[in-house]
Amino acid sequence: MTEFRSSALFSEREKLAMEYAEAMTATPVRVPEALFFALRQHFDENQLVELSFAIAYENLRSRFLHALEVESEGLYVCALPQPGETKRAE
Repeated sequence: MTEFRSSALFSEREKLAMEYAEAMTATPVRVPEALFFALRQHFDENQLVELSFAIAYENLRSRFLHALEVESEGLYVCALPQPGETKRAE
């Protein structure tokens, strides 16, 4: 999914996180130095460690379930915000 790069729905920080997730998910993993530099402009060291862990964990979980042919039960749907829709307060 590369459409996020041109979407107005995501901040620069969110786009960098998704680009990082793509790089970490590729086989073999290749994260360019330029991407690390850009990430460091938006995330501190602890946040980068946490983001890296979350991406790695999701890759592990996804590959584990895929290997065992475990399919989604459709219990969770993550809908993207529509253009013009405001984000909810967290």
